[in-house]
Amino acid sequence: MTQDGLLQIVLVLGVTFACAVPVGRFLAAVLEGRPTFLSPLLGPVERGIYRLCGINPLAGMSWRSYATALLLLNAIHFALLYLMLRLQFYLPFNPQHIVGMPPAIAFNTAISFVTNTNWQAYVPESGVSYGAQMFGLTVHNFLSPATGIAVAVAVMRAFAKGSVKTLGNFWVDLTRGTLYVLLPIACVCTLLLMASGVPQTLHDYAQITTLEGVKQTIALGPVAFQEAIKMLGTNGGGFFNANSAHPFENPTALTCALETVMLLLIPFALPVCFGRIVKEPGQGRALFIAMAGLLSVAVLCNYAAEAAGNPLLHALGVDQLQGNLEGKETRFGTPLTALLNIGATGTSTGAVAGAPDSFMPLGGLVPLFMMQLGEVTPGGIGSGFYFMVVFALLSVFVAGLMVGRTPEYLGKKVQAKEIKLAMLALLVLTLWILCGAGLSLVLPAGLGALDNAGPHGLSEMLYAWTSATQNNGSAFAGITATGPLMSYGLAFAMLFGRFAVLVPILAIAGSLAAKPKLSMNAGTFPTTGMLFIGLLAGVVLILGGLQFLPADALGPLAEHYVLRAGTTY
Repeated sequence: MTQDGLLQIVLVLGVTFACAVPVGRFLAAVLEGRPTFLSPLLGPVERGIYRLCGINPLAGMSWRSYATALLLLNAIHFALLYLMLRLQFYLPFNPQHIVGMPPAIAFNTAISFVTNTNWQAYVPESGVSYGAQMFGLTVHNFLSPATGIAVAVAVMRAFAKGSVKTLGNFWVDLTRGTLYVLLPIACVCTLLLMASGVPQTLHDYAQITTLEGVKQTIALGPVAFQEAIKMLGTNGGGFFNANSAHPFENPTALTCALETVMLLLIPFALPVCFGRIVKEPGQGRALFIAMAGLLSVAVLCNYAAEAAGNPLLHALGVDQLQGNLEGKETRFGTPLTALLNIGATGTSTGAVAGAPDSFMPLGGLVPLFMMQLGEVTPGGIGSGFYFMVVFALLSVFVAGLMVGRTPEYLGKKVQAKEIKLAMLALLVLTLWILCGAGLSLVLPAGLGALDNAGPHGLSEMLYAWTSATQNNGSAFAGITATGPLMSYGLAFAMLFGRFAVLVPILAIAGSLAAKPKLSMNAGTFPTTGMLFIGLLAGVVLILGGLQFLPADALGPLAEHYVLRAGTTY
């Protein structure tokens, strides 16, 4: 590691943390319905949407009604996106005359974008038309993070008051999150990306002649706007196959830093928003510090592993002053690549500036482990926050067991019902990751999807099922996920990883909202100090990640010792 590299990481994270505070305060004002500086402009639009759709913004919803509305909307949008991908050849804005996707790939892709995963089992340049990109994929790049924001604020309201039967209105939360937060910030970021050289056009692909006289096709398209919401919404599906390593998506080191800030901004703003809504800023600060601490350690671990270089090249006398540059863009270097990649796997973004498949073994272990923590460092928009609240409930439960008291969190008693639902949400993910990867490694169809043998092949398969189940979307490059087993299997992993977690969490919120809010007393375990932050981080590591560590470590550690021995497999 170098001082320059560490300085780059500190500066980007510092800007992110500083910007998250005012954005979190703005989020709280928007979601509570208080006037903001955008209200004169967007207030009439918001009210017009409610009138057009027949929505009563004052009508509250129980957790069951909230969950039903959420599931129904996403089911309808899944069907519409599936049809759009299958029929894109006949739809407008298709100057390349791209044909419709095969059924399995369309099914996988539609579920992927509805669930905020953005797993791409296709080549975007040749597999999706401009129309499907703009009206299909980009729409869901707004819908899925807005859904996450809605669930997050429903959870926040459960702690804000006592003895209430409603969690707010899903349609109102969805509208406000999109209209006041995602759309304005995405527009500003789009302009910044366009000024940096990211294309935004509906023209056909460019046809050029190289210096050698060879004809070459250069893919273009409405990239900047999709790139902005792709990162801001922690979506991750790239306009190009190389994703955020492509020069038309991420042309300079400055845009790499900007995109890192974009993908971390709202997930870190939500704990700040939480503190404002529950009228206890220290509660949000505690979650913020735990998230930031785990992310910072992970970035440094990955940077250290990559900066050390490849021992096989060291043995040959190759200068590796810049670290392991295989699979990395020289315009970013090792530190910015490590920062964006770990940020993308610490959230649900999945967009990468370098190929995880080319990382050193221990460098590849870090993003895999980050996803398996539950993506709470800081996690996807909404999903990171509400899953961190699940870990907070488990933390106070553990603390309560140690002192023999009924655990409380923000004045709400945490009882057997909430803990059972919390463990259900956690174990659903474990089930799909381990069973899916294990089954794929014994079936011919699963083994046939791997391009690498030995321990690296194990890591590829485990990474794929982890990425799908945790709604991340990144992948080790050496896996082909176009066969029926991987297409449909990973699609159902994404589906259950998203909605089989959302419903129990909304049930927890409904149960807590109905309970009275108790006053803090001398026997209450404080949840704003460093003791709780340390306990929370420990519970995240133990319950979130260490259950996977034996399977995780097998592949990377085997590779690590093989490389240290100076051999290959």
